[in-house]
Amino acid sequence: MKRGIHISRAAAVGAALFLAACAQLEQQFGQMTAEKPQPVSPQITEAVLRDRSRDQLTLGIKQYEAGDFENADKTLHLSLDHGLLSKVEQSTARKNLAFIHCMSNREAQCRDEFRKAFEINSEFALTPAEDGHPIWGPVYRNVRTQLIAEREAAQRKPITLLPLGKAEQLLADGMVKYDSGDFDAAQKLFDAAVKEGLKEKSEQIRAMKQSAFSLCLQSKHAACRAEFVRIYDLDPNFDLTPAEAGHPSWARTFAAAKNQAKRVLAEKAAKERAARDRATLPVAPVVTPKKN
Repeated sequence: MKRGIHISRAAAVGAALFLAACAQLEQQFGQMTAEKPQPVSPQITEAVLRDRSRDQLTLGIKQYEAGDFENADKTLHLSLDHGLLSKVEQSTARKNLAFIHCMSNREAQCRDEFRKAFEINSEFALTPAEDGHPIWGPVYRNVRTQLIAEREAAQRKPITLLPLGKAEQLLADGMVKYDSGDFDAAQKLFDAAVKEGLKEKSEQIRAMKQSAFSLCLQSKHAACRAEFVRIYDLDPNFDLTPAEAGHPSWARTFAAAKNQAKRVLAEKAAKERAARDRATLPVAPVVTPKKN
């Protein structure tokens, strides 16, 4: 009987020691768990998003160049999502999206992307090789011409309900022909509008400028240059917009015409100054010899 009691007591003590050890281990494990550093969530900063957008732009261009238009379209759109690319980078993304749409026979979307590129970046222009592409080149040039016309219209007086005069109607008809690619007919209409007598000086300059564009687009560079030079007789400070000046069909011709006109104007001003200086010189008195 006593032996059984001793065994029970020993078992109880053992159990108690076991439970105490378990509790101690649990406490130590809990402390270790509490002291273990928690992983830090990565911080998504604006710089990280900008770098990601640039990487997506680079990848999208590579996918386009490899002919993977579907993935290129998705990647280029992702690069634009956060609006963190520079204006030049955004216009580059829009340009490549336009190329993809034009290559996929989606002219309306192609036109829309080119317009966005111009609106984002006022300096946007295709390279001569890109501009001459038979698929998207005409679409690009048409969008550019349309935007230039819209900007010029916004700067002019509000449109009235009065019918256009004959000269103004000739100019309007010339713009229609120009936009349709009939540059020969357009140039003749612009020339006729100037000869008929446009009332506004800005309209005269516009007609002459469009006439020059039409001539250069027909590779009539000598006549194109002469037309540009004529504009400086009306406005010595005339210049093309950045988008116009970069056009490969007339960029060099216009630059040469501008230099020629500035040189002629400088020579004219020098002659006028010389004439004024001579006019202000004191006149020597005439001495009449005395008679004996």
